Amino acid sequence: MSNAQPEPTLFPSGTTPSVRMSTSAGRWVLGAAVLGSSVAGIDATVVNIALPAIGRDLHGGFQTLQWTVTAYTLTLAALILLGGSCGDRYGRRRVFLFGVVWFAVASLACGLAPTAGWLVAARALQGVGGALLTPASLAIIQASFVPSDRSRAVGAWAGLSGLSVAVAPFLGGWLLAVASWHWVFLINPPVAVVIVAITVRHVPESRDNEATGTLDVTGAALGFLALSALTYAAIRATGDGFGSGIVLGVGAAGVGLFVAFLSWERRAVNPMMPLGIFTSVQFSASNAVTFLVYAALSGFLFLLVVELQVVGGFSPLLAGAALLPMTAFTLLLSERSGMLAQRIGPRLQMSVGPLVCAAGVLMTLALSTNASYLRDVLPALSVFGLGLAIMVAPLTATVLAAVSDARAGIASGVNNAVARTAALLAVATLPAVIGLSGDSYAHPTAFLGAYQEAVWLCAAGMVLGGLLAAVTIRNPRTAGDLQTLPHRGSQCSDLIHV
Repeated sequence: MSNAQPEPTLFPSGTTPSVRMSTSAGRWVLGAAVLGSSVAGIDATVVNIALPAIGRDLHGGFQTLQWTVTAYTLTLAALILLGGSCGDRYGRRRVFLFGVVWFAVASLACGLAPTAGWLVAARALQGVGGALLTPASLAIIQASFVPSDRSRAVGAWAGLSGLSVAVAPFLGGWLLAVASWHWVFLINPPVAVVIVAITVRHVPESRDNEATGTLDVTGAALGFLALSALTYAAIRATGDGFGSGIVLGVGAAGVGLFVAFLSWERRAVNPMMPLGIFTSVQFSASNAVTFLVYAALSGFLFLLVVELQVVGGFSPLLAGAALLPMTAFTLLLSERSGMLAQRIGPRLQMSVGPLVCAAGVLMTLALSTNASYLRDVLPALSVFGLGLAIMVAPLTATVLAAVSDARAGIASGVNNAVARTAALLAVATLPAVIGLSGDSYAHPTAFLGAYQEAVWLCAAGMVLGGLLAAVTIRNPRTAGDLQTLPHRGSQCSDLIHV
């Protein structure tokens, strides 16, 4: 690479970007965006592997494990649409840098956490940083590269970010083996320093000068409060039961706040989630499928990694490596799946993919205290990964194909938020439904019974998602419409990080 690099420039709305993939400037921009999205994706994966160690060290019950995951997902899901709007208005590079620094400081607070309460609070702050840097990382690529290189740059961003997710289980398992769970978080600040250095020197600034009006802070606040109340009620039900007065009261408040959020978004001048976009039946149906499938996916993976360590006796490294087939199938086959959807339409794959996922989930019923990785884990997660590869690209592409090009960014953000919200509510609610509470996660026999019940519920959710797709999704009517699917689908590829 050349040592002489151009100074960052501003690409205002209406100005054609000049960065090309074949130049050193293009490689620097791509590297910064990939590292930024990867640091958030790796953290989300590695933390799940560290949950048993966190629970033992901080003497926390199962609610501690839930909050460790959901505190991050809560702020991320509630603020990710607002984060995208901030980048458009105030500069994508500026917001990206702010998000990376925020994420690093919050990671440091997580790594130094002496108590469960400290860790949960720091995880919530991490989610704020993730909500700023995640949408900005892709927006930087979209705004910086010349149109002829943009699809290639987005594809490289998606592929390289996906590879980071594949590496994450090994990294997390190794850190837990040679050090402690604290280093799962402490590894982020040094990486953030590298990201900041590259971004400041090599990434051009860009913003949308046509983005006018104020940010939808009220909508973001109502959404956050609604999700907070519903999450608290669901996790509280783990110990108190769903019939508890405080669970019912806070849950009702959450529903009321959600209604208030929808009412506000309907009449707001600059809503962060314009409800008019849901008038498209295809868009609404695709998001409903997203919610069902990603809720089941997230609940399953949350419990699986704990099950492998507590019941199966797997080391953190081996438990993390167990996820590799899932990631490998998704990365290797998603592009081919998108090409197939281009030829035949997305409905068949969106219907069959969740059913294949459900079959893989049900195969994990064979896991027990004498589970074998080669006999029990590898086949099940290979089938599960195949189902994801069949489904993910057509699903995300269909969401974007259901709206006009001018609203593709909003559609991508809404679909991402739906997936994050599904993950949040699944992790918060599923343990209460299957009766996990206190320190039951530390006892193999008690956890195994609850896990098997959860497997049936998660498989049912995936089956419902497949059936809903079969009934509601329509294939494009023209070959021209089919040609748009692969490229547009790549804009939501970060959904595999959920």
